[in-house]
Amino acid sequence: MASPNPVRLYEGDAESLLSAEHYPDRVSLLPGSGGKLQPGQRLRILWGQDMLRDILDGRYRTVVCGVNDTDNSHGIIAQLCELVTTSQWSARSVTSYAKLFQESVSVHAAHDREPYVLKFDLDSVLILALLRPRGRDHFTTDDLHRGFVTVSKMLADRRDRGPVCSVSFLNARANRLVTGGSGGDAKSEPSFEAVLKTMYHAGFRGDVYTSPLMWKFANVGVFPSYPFPEGVERMRAGSS
Repeated sequence: MASPNPVRLYEGDAESLLSAEHYPDRVSLLPGSGGKLQPGQRLRILWGQDMLRDILDGRYRTVVCGVNDTDNSHGIIAQLCELVTTSQWSARSVTSYAKLFQESVSVHAAHDREPYVLKFDLDSVLILALLRPRGRDHFTTDDLHRGFVTVSKMLADRRDRGPVCSVSFLNARANRLVTGGSGGDAKSEPSFEAVLKTMYHAGFRGDVYTSPLMWKFANVGVFPSYPFPEGVERMRAGSS
């Protein structure tokens, strides 16, 4: 039986010129979970893709990110407000609205559990922004879970709000994410797996974009979706 013809990725000599070892920003992508095909059962992970370009190209109707009532000039929400030509929002007006909302709820709903989710309609894209709790410079994974429970409710049965994507909330400049709690690692960033698990168990089923810093893990296998294959848990438990 003749062997199948090998698949070529590039024309000409590009395959020999584009050896992966020459590029530090890369990942080793492994096959995702198999099994029965069912809708709404995974988070898709976007490795190496440009989130802003994908949004501007119209690939998403809704974006999930963070917002605060102090300064959003370094956050992705500011970049979207600037780049979406039909937007009437700016980084300054976003911050002003977040501050006004924060002050209002501190008076009228002081005992509600944060974070709140603010909506910013940029016409071509809707931003669902988790409002960073008052008086803090960070989110915790508990904040993330509560926020994504609300986000999932806002997306349920709203086909006009899909497709949807989210930032990973890791390596953030404006609204950093920490583990929280009282342990020694309370102020450290959680793992990417912990973030995915939090979003998934909160009911979110959109796409999640990795931060550029996460494109440098060529020495570790990564998967294109979550939940990860069952074999990962078996290996962690010591099985082969």
